[in-house]
Amino acid sequence: MMAATVLVVEDERKLRDFIRSYLERAGFTVLSTGSGAEAISMAMAAAPDLVVLDLGLPDVPGETVARELRTMSAVPILMLTAKAAEEDRIRGLELGADDYVTKPFSPRELTLRVQAILRRGGAAAGDDGVASYGGGDLMIDEPRRIVTVRGAPVALTPTEWGILGTLATVPGRVYSRFELINKVRGYEFEGYERTVDSHVKNLRRKIEEDPASPRIILTVLGGGYRLGLTRDG
Repeated sequence: MMAATVLVVEDERKLRDFIRSYLERAGFTVLSTGSGAEAISMAMAAAPDLVVLDLGLPDVPGETVARELRTMSAVPILMLTAKAAEEDRIRGLELGADDYVTKPFSPRELTLRVQAILRRGGAAAGDDGVASYGGGDLMIDEPRRIVTVRGAPVALTPTEWGILGTLATVPGRVYSRFELINKVRGYEFEGYERTVDSHVKNLRRKIEEDPASPRIILTVLGGGYRLGLTRDG
């Protein structure tokens, strides 16, 4: 199996090279740049499996790069930020990032988070067939990681896929935010409740006819979220 390709976008050269060496030792193929504009071009040309994106870039803001990447694909994005405020991290997640790491950070933790994101987005094994919900409105092909909504395929990030897949495991069951983030991420971290809300907001934009009046992912006040469709058959 070919090594996963990670694009590292970080303008501080020493840090960029440090991250690169750590990821390469972990077995990844690494592309790197200190330019936001070049990062967009490289992502288009190389189609990396994951992007490590610093928000404090000198030419194009990291938030703008994230928006551009999201218009192109559902490539997982792990953001690097020196902004420790929860509001700043939430804004990053609402742009479609799968995770964030606050500077200064441990390169080992960064590598583990990259590995965790890629595992969430990898192919599943041992489950055949496609699950249908709501009379075919929602189709989840677990082995191929394909989601179809009202007949159209939808590109989800690994975190969005994990949330939808968890909710679909037992339709109607209420999953707390704490449950969802631990099932999807496999670890706890600060601000998990608002993090889940940000991912659900992004997910609803993709799969609901009217995100303001959702019928697929329902909010349970004081409880969390549940799938609003029943499984067919």
